[in-house]
Amino acid sequence: MKYYNPNNLDVALEIAAQGNGKIVAGGTDVYPSAKPGVQHDCYLDVTRIPDLAGVSRDGDSIRFGAATTWTEIANADLPPAFDALKQAALSVGSIQIQNAGTIAGNLCNASPAADGVPPLLALDAKVELTSTARGVRVLPLEEFILGVRKTALKDDELVTAVIIPPLPKGATSAFEKLGSRRYLVISISMVATVLTLDPEGRISDVRIAVGSCSPVALRLSQLEQDLIGMHPNEVTVTEQHLSALSPLTDVRGSGAYRLDVVATQCERAIRRAAA
Repeated sequence: MKYYNPNNLDVALEIAAQGNGKIVAGGTDVYPSAKPGVQHDCYLDVTRIPDLAGVSRDGDSIRFGAATTWTEIANADLPPAFDALKQAALSVGSIQIQNAGTIAGNLCNASPAADGVPPLLALDAKVELTSTARGVRVLPLEEFILGVRKTALKDDELVTAVIIPPLPKGATSAFEKLGSRRYLVISISMVATVLTLDPEGRISDVRIAVGSCSPVALRLSQLEQDLIGMHPNEVTVTEQHLSALSPLTDVRGSGAYRLDVVATQCERAIRRAAA
């Protein structure tokens, strides 16, 4: 087994093209996701590559380098539309994990309970993928995560960035997570919303995403449509609004409990974002 730690993206892509390697960013999920008897030819650590680091602006878009840590995101100077993402960043694992774990690692891990996914869905995030053979391609986040622990990433590709397209002027956001304790907890349910109000204080644009209540996090499109023109204090989430969700029953809570909680979280997130 070999361990590579390049500081050049082209070199990293050449190594990735060899196949059967394990990409390491923060490395916080490498050991838990290891399978008995399965050995990779190499580990490719991408944390020293400048092209994959930091938060930058590209016109009206925001670009997060794939190896940007959750601590860096929480401390970044970003508009209120990113408050939900920053709140999620502070809920990932422990402080030590936030210091090491990365935005792209959270997406590539493709856990139904990945804290970063709902706020990124609500931001209409896109995932930039790069390979030596095919160059750069960009996928909407909902097309990148295909299922539990399954993504559209090819064997020779690296995630190089997460891109947030321009957002409505004045957009705000909020994140709600329910777990059994403050840190180091897998969420029972979580909701992120990005909200814009008109001059009369009514909802003119809204995106709502739910995690831990289906194999992949989902936007609630019917709820989003029904909220347009409403005052945040008038919002009531119904069972029909949550019909796309399929929460499982496990040791953390029943499916029925998750649905009940999510309805309240949606209403609370909308009012918090509006405030």
